[in-house]
Order: sequence, then C-alpha cells, then structure tokens
Amino acid sequence: MAKTKSVYRCAACGYQVPKWVGRCPECGEWGSIEEGAPAVAASGAAAVAPRSPAVRITEIDANAAGAVPTGIGEFDRVLGTGVVPGSVILLAGEPGVGKSTLLLETVKHWAQAGRTALYVTGEESAGQVRLRAERTDAVRENIFLASETDLATILGHVEQVRPTLLIVDSVQTVVATGTDGVTGGVTQIRAVTTALVSLAKNSGVAVVLVGHVTKDGNVAGPRSLEHLVDVVLSFEGDRHSSLRLIRGIKNRFGASDEVGCFEQRSDGIHEVADPSGIFVQARNGPVAGSVNMVAMDGRRAMVGEIQALLHKTEAHNPRRAASGLDTARMAMMLAVAAKHAGVRAHDHEVYLSTVGGMRVTEPAADLAIFLALASSKHDSALPDGTVAIGEVGLTGEVRRVSSTARRVAEAKRLGFTHAIIPAGCGEEMPRGIRVTEVNTLAEAAAAARIRSGRGPAGDDDHDEAPF
Repeated sequence: MAKTKSVYRCAACGYQVPKWVGRCPECGEWGSIEEGAPAVAASGAAAVAPRSPAVRITEIDANAAGAVPTGIGEFDRVLGTGVVPGSVILLAGEPGVGKSTLLLETVKHWAQAGRTALYVTGEESAGQVRLRAERTDAVRENIFLASETDLATILGHVEQVRPTLLIVDSVQTVVATGTDGVTGGVTQIRAVTTALVSLAKNSGVAVVLVGHVTKDGNVAGPRSLEHLVDVVLSFEGDRHSSLRLIRGIKNRFGASDEVGCFEQRSDGIHEVADPSGIFVQARNGPVAGSVNMVAMDGRRAMVGEIQALLHKTEAHNPRRAASGLDTARMAMMLAVAAKHAGVRAHDHEVYLSTVGGMRVTEPAADLAIFLALASSKHDSALPDGTVAIGEVGLTGEVRRVSSTARRVAEAKRLGFTHAIIPAGCGEEMPRGIRVTEVNTLAEAAAAARIRSGRGPAGDDDHDEAPF
C-alpha cells in the first residue's frame, strides 16, 4: 500500500511547507508548523437537487433579517442597530479586558426581553460563570450555561435549548472531533467556525464567538476566520484605565468604523454614552499648558485635553517624554514651533500628556500640541472654552482635517464657545460657537491669546520672535 504523504501547515497563518521547519517562512512564528493530511482535490462534482428552490428577490421578506437590539446602546451602535438573526459575530480582545463580562451583560438584557440565550464556556466552569453573573446581577431564568469544548455536544445543546442567541467563549477552545490538528490550530478553528456559521444560517440563531488576539493585537487564527463571520469587533482597553472601547473592523450590516465606549467597574461593565467627560479635566479657570482638542475615533468625535510642561534645565540633553501621544509627532512639533513660531525648547525638558488615558494618533491634534507647548513656555493660558483643531505642516502652515464641522459641533455640545480651525475647510459650521480660521501658527497663537514674554521660573523670552 502506498504511504500517504503528509503536509506541514503553520498553525498561525496556514502557510504550507514541504517539510517541517522550526520557523514559519510566511509569518515568522516559531514552533507553529504542524503535520497534517493533504487536502483531497475534487475532480468533479455532480449536480444535486436543492432542498429548497431559489426564489425571486422581490418575494423575500426584508423584515425577516431585521436586527434585534441587545439593550446596550453602545454595543448596538457598533453593530449597526442590533444583532441580526442568523449572523455570526467575532469579538476579539486581550485577556482580562472584559469580553466575558460584556457578553454576560448582553445575555442579561437579552433574557430580560423574554428571549432565550445559551452561554457556552470552554475556559471556565459553569460555577465560575455563575459567580461572575451574581456579581454583575446577570442571573436570569432564560440564560442557560454549559461548560463544553466538544463541537458536537455544543450543537446538541443548541437543539435541546433552542436559543435565539448563542455565545461561544472561546472559539479557540472548541474541538471538532474527526478533524486533524491541535486545539486552537488553524484546521480546528476553521472547522469549528464553519460548523457554527452553518448552524447560524440554517437555524437563524445569532452566534457570538469570543476570539483571542496575538501579541501584535490582531485576531488570532487563520485570516479566513474573519472572512467566514459577518461581523468582526475588537475590544480594547488599557489595564491602567477603566475605559474600554469596541471598534468595528468588519460589519456586513452597518458601518465598520463605529466605536462604542464602556467603563469597567467592580459591579460589571457599563456603557458610556458621553466619553468626552473622561478625557477633559474640570477646572475653575484656565491653566497654562492645557489645550482642548477634538479627535475622531472612527465616526465618533471625542473632546480631549492635551497638557504640556516645559521646564528649563541645565542638562545637555533635556528629556522629552509623551504619554498618549506619538513621540515622533512631538519631536516634529518642537522643531516646527522653534523654526516658525520662535518657541524654542532646546534648553527645556518637555513633557506631553493626554488626560484620562486617551490615545491620540491623528494629525488633527497638531495645533493643540503646538498651543500647549507655547502656552506652557510663555506661561500664558488660553481663554476658557477654547478648542483647537488642525494639522500642522513642516512649513508652519495649519492644514485642513476631515470632519471639521462634526468636531466643532461636538465641542459646541459640550459647552465650548470658541474653536480655532484651519482656514478653507469648506464645511458649514454650527451656529452658537465662535469660529476663528487660521493659516499659520502665528495666527493660531494670536487667536488663542498666547503672549510672548517672561515665562515661568524667570525664563526670559525677549530674544525670541513675538507672535
């Protein structure tokens, strides 16, 4: 009998090599090559009579696939309008970020509406899930728990309970009997996901899969996993902050750039409908070195605060540090401010930070960074109620950014009275807020009423170019 030739595939990316190697040539992962049977190529396929005939698109009821709200506004915002029956949602995130807590909150609201939910856990026992449910007040009669890792047994639970929502926590722990590969490998994940997708499409059960992430923050498993499901969500959070964000990566039923905000507390996870309050420090009056800005996270505008501290030092290499901002962007802004606005910091320690753990990477924060640096250097605070929006070029010009009107509208909603924006935006600005358009950094500093003069700690700035 001829010996069956084995093939070797990477468990991380699915790349196939002719022999075993220690490191995958495609993705660079070590120890991820697994031996398996070769795929059988089909030489031909005979026609089979369909179980149900094809119908005209005009005869299909559009309301049959209507979304069902989960009862959590921020979750529904990212999903579109809710969970679509028969859809498969992949929720990925780092360990401990709160994925299981969020899904327990989801099934609680699902059961409160009189619907049945089945929560399958492969990483914890049913008793552990029950303890967390008691802590978050998620114990309801219509919630069924099962601690299973076998795919066939899970399908049996679905037939017995007949839920309208199925949670699988997590897909990497489920094993498809009869399929080659280790648990959590490429072959197993693909087989398990394919079976659950087939279940959702045939029975109309909405399925939510919990997925792991790699050290780079990407969804673990084969890339085809994201193509199989209907919605891919990323659950993010900083261990030093209680804020949690859900980002839509892929969504067949809505926008894929929406962001939902949550706050992790001792009694569970709670939605934050207005996250700008977390990123803005409340004060009695203006403070030098503090500037408010508006960042776009997907389609959502969020007001944040940037703080700068410039301290004169005798050290030959003054320290530069940034928290929540790109250090390369900070270095560029220091160079542009010194070249085109006379804000020199070669003999100063420079510290930049955002408030509330907010991370800002878009160029629209450039103008706020410059004004914060100038405000701290000259010890001149911006007037209360001022917000700055704009990108700064290397030649010192203030450049336009996207969604300027939406940013200004968000600032107006939160009570800001003055917005400094780039000139020539071409968008109709909301009424009720004073808008100043600027072309250069000098115009922006003048609009912010930053005056050159004696800085903090007796720092003499008379040798620098005034605004």
